[in-house]
Amino acid sequence: MSSAAPRTTGQDHLWSVDEHLEDILATVRPLEPIELQLLDAQGCVLVEDVTVQVSLPPFDNSSMDGYAVRVADVAGASEEFPAVLDVVGDVAAGQAELLHVGPGQAARIMTGAPLPAGAETVVPVEWTDGGLGEGTATGMRARSLAPEGAEGHVHVYRPAEARAHVRAKGSDVRAGDRALNAGTVLGPPQIALLAAIGRGTVRVRPRPRVVVMSTGSELVQPDETLGTGQIYDSNSFALTAAARDAGAIAYRVGAVADDAEILRSTIEDQLVRADLVVTTGGVSVGAYDVVKEALSSVGDEDEPGSGVDFRKLAMQPGKPQGFGSIGPDHTPLLALPGNPVSSYVSFELFVRPAIRTLMGLDDVHRPRTRATLTADKALTSPKGRRQFLRGTYADGSVSPVGGAGSHLVAALAQADALIVVPEDVESVEPGAEVEVVLLG
Repeated sequence: MSSAAPRTTGQDHLWSVDEHLEDILATVRPLEPIELQLLDAQGCVLVEDVTVQVSLPPFDNSSMDGYAVRVADVAGASEEFPAVLDVVGDVAAGQAELLHVGPGQAARIMTGAPLPAGAETVVPVEWTDGGLGEGTATGMRARSLAPEGAEGHVHVYRPAEARAHVRAKGSDVRAGDRALNAGTVLGPPQIALLAAIGRGTVRVRPRPRVVVMSTGSELVQPDETLGTGQIYDSNSFALTAAARDAGAIAYRVGAVADDAEILRSTIEDQLVRADLVVTTGGVSVGAYDVVKEALSSVGDEDEPGSGVDFRKLAMQPGKPQGFGSIGPDHTPLLALPGNPVSSYVSFELFVRPAIRTLMGLDDVHRPRTRATLTADKALTSPKGRRQFLRGTYADGSVSPVGGAGSHLVAALAQADALIVVPEDVESVEPGAEVEVVLLG
């Protein structure tokens, strides 16, 4: 990880959203690759192309339960004049010793079993009497229940073309093909493919470990009784969940009281398991804004590149922000404001891209689109601020949800998009086209 210090400017400098994000992404670097077992690699990003070593499937096999036969032996078969073939035995999936099917012969074959030598096609069991002489079969009886079905004769009532119901060797992927490209996020289907082609381990960038903590003596754990002036801690839950949604392994730390020394000590204790630290609250100009107090002077003169810079951004919500690196490994830290909507919007704009950068992804941003504003009245926005309003998006239209207040958690829970109002726009009329960040 880069140890370059975030750039600093005068205290009165008002940072733009783009400047702040650019500073973060210029400092955060992808995590070093490691080799992981397949299930441990779920959610991780491949760092190299994966080439198929063994074709999939590795041999011709049956896609049906039925009989492996020669095409000529069932040509012209019908209900009135069935083809009668000698059954030479069973071919089961995983069977090592294969039978040979000669003229006038058939082998009872199970789904996934290799096509025996001499056979050219597979007749589904429903096209036969199942070898039991009791009319058209509806399925293949277990050998233990009908051992006579694996020998004797079978009546076939329909012809079959060559290679019917046969999965050809390499019909999925062939040896030498590229199975997955570097940069692929490994989900269940990708892990299934890796296992199917025989890969037990894979080289990936690990999922980032993100430590989330909220600050404030007024915060109480959910399920506990609220005292006078207290509120429940929702931010740490929201941001931990958001970090996991972004692809991280996230750890939630209980709310830290308004004590700079306790906060500094708590953060230092958490660095052992953190690739990124996220705090919420205590970054404004109040007398109890302890994150700013605790971290403004955390940089060590012997550790160039460490330290946290606290800034004002030309955005609403989320004006106060902090960013820098701390500790001997220069672990990046993002300090977000404490109002619930401010912290969540800040996460989406700044923390999520940082997490995705740590993962090694090329596209680190939420998708954006243009939409028609549906509203009862014009939206207003403060001059010189880029505003992000909660909204619901559907079929090319977006509607605002709730007001502009940064404490409105209920409205946030209904939103699946952010409506972006640029810095130079103070009013947006209904029917206007707006930029939308899609959250879902």
